[in-house]
Amino acid sequence: MRLPPYAELLGATLEVGDDGAPLIVMPFGEDVVGRPGFLQGGAISGLLEVAAIAALRHALAEEGGARVKPINVTVDFMRGGRDHVTRAAGTITRLGTRVANVEAVAWQDDRARPIAAARMNYLIERD
Repeated sequence: MRLPPYAELLGATLEVGDDGAPLIVMPFGEDVVGRPGFLQGGAISGLLEVAAIAALRHALAEEGGARVKPINVTVDFMRGGRDHVTRAAGTITRLGTRVANVEAVAWQDDRARPIAAARMNYLIERD
């Protein structure tokens, strides 16, 4: 699976989780730093969007693929992202014929303690 171009700017890479679902990993570095020692909020939001798109592409791969376009994005920041590797994963809550609802969560040391979460709606244009 190919990640969106923005993932390269973030330095994000794709891994496969224990359940076979895509997991996005973003290292801490100068490109994603906000205030000293912390991730920039836009980098966290971008990571969440990349994770959501990866989850959708993974689910739609069996159908031969589709293009996805964001309709709405809501991000909740729960705590500051520190100078550690950050991971994110998306979960599809509804996959309809034209619209998909996806939740994504980002964490650093402990998945049970997320630093941010997002709810996103995507328009699906099937091939």
